[in-house]
Amino acid sequence: MLDIIQGKTTVAEASRAYNLSPSELEQWVDDAKRGMENALRANPLNIKEQYERQLKDLQEAYGEAMLELRARKKLQALLDKEGK
Repeated sequence: MLDIIQGKTTVAEASRAYNLSPSELEQWVDDAKRGMENALRANPLNIKEQYERQLKDLQEAYGEAMLELRARKKLQALLDKEGK
């Protein structure tokens, strides 16, 4: 998700790479952007702290998403193996 926000990849590319729907990724990106905007509006004097906190939150969310993807892939592999 962070790569999408930074413009390093597209939603379509990430969707294919991680086997997620584009709408799911777009919703995560929209939620992250809204959260960052709200955080900046809340207290503009601490922008650096807010940015760092938001970045940490986004990195954690990204990590959780990657773990979920790995779990889905492992589950699918097990289901495929059972089906043989």
